[in-house]
Amino acid sequence: MPKFVSAVILIGLVACFGASRGQASSSFPLHDGDRVVFYGDSITQDGAYGLLVEEYVRTRFPQWDIRFYNAGVGGDRVDGGGQGDIATRLARDVVSLHPTVVTIMLGMNDGSYRRFDPAIEEHFSKGYSSIVAELQKQLPGVRLYLILPSPFDDVSRPPQFDPGYDSTLRKLGESVAAIARENHLETIDFGEPLNSGIASVFKSNPELARTLLPDRVHPSPAGHLVLGAALLRAWHAPSVVSRVEIDMAAKSAGVSENSTVSAIAAGEGKWSWEELDTALPLPINYQDETVILAEEAGAGLELLGTESLRVTGLAEGSYALGIDGKEVGTFTKTDLEKGIDLARFDTPMRGQAFWVLWGAASSHQDQLVRREMMAYSPKTTDVTVATDSLAAFDEANQARRSRSAIPKPHTFSLTLLR
Repeated sequence: MPKFVSAVILIGLVACFGASRGQASSSFPLHDGDRVVFYGDSITQDGAYGLLVEEYVRTRFPQWDIRFYNAGVGGDRVDGGGQGDIATRLARDVVSLHPTVVTIMLGMNDGSYRRFDPAIEEHFSKGYSSIVAELQKQLPGVRLYLILPSPFDDVSRPPQFDPGYDSTLRKLGESVAAIARENHLETIDFGEPLNSGIASVFKSNPELARTLLPDRVHPSPAGHLVLGAALLRAWHAPSVVSRVEIDMAAKSAGVSENSTVSAIAAGEGKWSWEELDTALPLPINYQDETVILAEEAGAGLELLGTESLRVTGLAEGSYALGIDGKEVGTFTKTDLEKGIDLARFDTPMRGQAFWVLWGAASSHQDQLVRREMMAYSPKTTDVTVATDSLAAFDEANQARRSRSAIPKPHTFSLTLLR
């Protein structure tokens, strides 16, 4: 299995790659005050690709007051499914939330798991167009993003028929792209990134490749990371969490991007400073097997969130880097001069970010329970009170989660090791 780009070399890559990404940051489509709905079938209901997007936005823009809602229902097609027809689904699960941004991903069930059928495509296209038209009518000014169907695994396993069900999904994706062009909307491709990831892993480990889509339909957690990262890249997500460069000889911060550095001090074999960043790194453990597999499959998570620290003006030797009294790692003078990516290490900043992940997962469960109650329970006063209470709880939880991501000041130290 290929190793990660090292935490030191990565900074050099971001210096080249991140310049263009930084220029694109102004085109990131989400803003303070947005209400984002992920609409779709069971792949969306699973929630993991949407969770990555939420984690990114809350940690990268912690001052924003923003809401995220999962409106995926297993088995859904363009005309609805087990929790209501399409009119019911849109009114209850999307329009009632007053979103400013809606992503739509349908198609996996619409193709009926068989060879491409022009009649099915026609039904799918008409139904999808109706969804777009209804949302634009009911939600003036809503920003819609049409996601091409995620893959059916015909890469790591033999197709069940010629040319395979994924070929049918790509045909349906062409219909989605045509609808997007007609309505001047953007599309996001989920098919190519995950298919390419499966093919890449398959070269060295066919069995591991099959775990990205264990049942050929539903992505594993690693597969969802690939999809979520693809969505963030399509949205031109800025790559830099923070970038700090300190010249210890001059006791000054030469560069401070998304960060404020102060109180630089030097003692006998020890240097320290205070730092307050404007963002947190993603809550990702790069030693986790799920993350390792996602990176091998091309997720590129490392390039979605770099926390660069570069220190010059030090004597030769090795240094222990500490944050708030906790040792983060040991680095040579050369390592520190080249720059290290703190997002790859267990830091207090990453620890704080994990509270966002845990809270987001809790919200998605609350939303799922509320939607199922509205779909299946009798329309009684008690049920209405319960669903309203869940909505209020989720609202408070989301607001609390935004506040939990506001960065805290930290004390950094470098100690020369004898």
